[in-house]
Amino acid sequence: MKEEFKSVEFAPGKTLSVETGRIAKQADGAVVVRMGDTMVLCTAVSAKEPKPGMNFFPLTVDLRESFSAGGKFPGGFIKREGRPNEKEVLSSRLIDRTIRPLWPKGYRNETQIICSVLSSDGKNDGDVLGGFGASAALHISDAPFEGPSAMVRVGRIDGEFIINPTISEKEESDIDLIVSGTSESVLMIEGEMDEISEKEMLEAIKAGQKSIEKLCAFQEELREEYGKEKREFEPEETDQELETAVRDKAESQIRDLVNTGLGKEAYSEQLKEIKDSVVEELTETEAYEEEEDMIKEILSTIEKERLRGMILDKKRRIDGRSPEDVRDIWTQVGYLARTHGSAIFTRGETQALISVTLGTKRDAQAVDTLLVEEDKNFFLHYNFPPYCVGEAGFMRGPGRREIGHGHLAERAIRKLMPNFDEFGYVIRVISDITESNGSSSMASVCGGSMALMDAGVPLKKPVAGIAMGMIVGEDDSVVLSDIRGEEDFMGDMDFKTAGSKDGITACQMDMKVQGISFEVLERALQQAREGRMHILEKMAETISTPRENISEHAPQFVRMEIEADDIGSVIGPGGKVIQTLQKETDTEILVEEDDERGKGIVTISANDLSKAEAAKERIKGIVGHLEEGATYTGKVKTIKAYGAFVEIVPGKDGLLHISEISNEHVDNVHDELSVGDEIDVKLLKVEHGGKLRLSIKALHNQNGE
Repeated sequence: MKEEFKSVEFAPGKTLSVETGRIAKQADGAVVVRMGDTMVLCTAVSAKEPKPGMNFFPLTVDLRESFSAGGKFPGGFIKREGRPNEKEVLSSRLIDRTIRPLWPKGYRNETQIICSVLSSDGKNDGDVLGGFGASAALHISDAPFEGPSAMVRVGRIDGEFIINPTISEKEESDIDLIVSGTSESVLMIEGEMDEISEKEMLEAIKAGQKSIEKLCAFQEELREEYGKEKREFEPEETDQELETAVRDKAESQIRDLVNTGLGKEAYSEQLKEIKDSVVEELTETEAYEEEEDMIKEILSTIEKERLRGMILDKKRRIDGRSPEDVRDIWTQVGYLARTHGSAIFTRGETQALISVTLGTKRDAQAVDTLLVEEDKNFFLHYNFPPYCVGEAGFMRGPGRREIGHGHLAERAIRKLMPNFDEFGYVIRVISDITESNGSSSMASVCGGSMALMDAGVPLKKPVAGIAMGMIVGEDDSVVLSDIRGEEDFMGDMDFKTAGSKDGITACQMDMKVQGISFEVLERALQQAREGRMHILEKMAETISTPRENISEHAPQFVRMEIEADDIGSVIGPGGKVIQTLQKETDTEILVEEDDERGKGIVTISANDLSKAEAAKERIKGIVGHLEEGATYTGKVKTIKAYGAFVEIVPGKDGLLHISEISNEHVDNVHDELSVGDEIDVKLLKVEHGGKLRLSIKALHNQNGE
């Protein structure tokens, strides 16, 4: 194929270019997408035959960023990219969630999308380019992809929407929203925002959709000029006799069960009994003994039809709720004895156990990616152990789902966290899902907000989240508040929104069907707001404002300023002074330079505030701020006939004259002191030249001894 190059202006001042036919010609489809000097190679390969034994669509999406794209070396000892970082995982999920709904039902051919950021200008993020390029590569390939789709980022500065803002523009923006869709409708959204209203949210989505329409039209041009003929795909037809047999045996039983109004455990148990009975009965016959998988698939279809039908016809849900109802909520804070803050948030059969740990700046998470190098001071980690859904399984590291759910909960809360200058702790939140039946990520938001307030973190406002669903019928659409697992499985939308009483801070939406109108989306947003307000009220019954004091088990710290010229004295040769000081005072000391003010900032942390204060006094001594009349704890360094030299701060000795050891006459210093003794002394005088005169006797007299 001859290489070709085309461009499109998809938003004011925003141009995207595509090249095909030069690189990766053996892939089913390949494009290089360019914006500015950021270039992303997107390839698509889909197997010609279905994968044996596969009962779902085996789609894999990987977006990878090479440090070389930005002219950088990877950090760390091994100078090579390793497993995907969090940014790459999240970007891959965005692309996957966009293109997964756009395949014919029953397609089981293994399909892989790889998006490689080849060049980065430090201005344009490759994630949205990968989202566009993945669709373009599929659309010009012979795979039966039912696109095209496109992905854009929506920002807003001074009330004006910006499509695909640069990195610097994104820092000024009060919205960071990814919108994906086809020319007809939105398929996926995810982002964070500064407490915006539902109306503003809808306007941002509409702004993104306009550019998506142009990008989809551009892909149609690409396909017309460079596309391959699409391969034919005919889904495997269900044996009508088998389907009739399954429906005769199971349909009435499943309909009755769905209408009973049961909780998860009872419903799942009775449904399993029905399915197992039908499978066993039919597979005992010679005609259907090899059809177990197909029987199970038909049974799942019947369940889905009955559940959807009940909601559309009766506006009643599997557990008896109306579409707007939120499940029962109970909460508790301070459950864990030694964590710095904790909470239990339970909504229906979903439960999150949250812990908060406060740390010092040394505990910050170093983030080193293609576009970002920073120390992260707030992070939320989400865990989903097998027992939370009543299963046994291997405990491995966090998967893509865990990373995605944790990131969503983190960004929902992050918008209302104090900055580091206001509350100088590094904060780690852990959400362990101990029960799960729908929307554990939103339970993590609610419980995380409560645990932070329990820890005394000055959260600006409480934050709550809710997961919405939707059932689309021929003549009606029903929006569901606080969906549970079965409703997520058989529904047409999963829409999570989180925020405070004053606005939305984070959202995530996935559509399984096309053609959802903005009117229905607006209804979902308003219903979500009502649900969020209800949940916030329930949370406030337990805790509504941060505690005045942090946990006694949290590290205590003090800060002080020193002159920049004194930083070397505090650290000492090879770090000897600061290391000695930390060891002797049982503290952790961090010294940073403030170049703008020409000062040194010293942060001292300890498990006891008195230890931090003691270290502060010793640092004052090191930098020449010793106070005459103050008491210091020092160590005897040497003994002479006329007295002892005592180090009261690292590197500074004072003379304790023999006459100042005791009120009684002392003949021999060795009778009273030994090298290495730790003693309290009073600083009598700082003499010319910085010589220090110390006394034990004056201290005794002061205390009336």
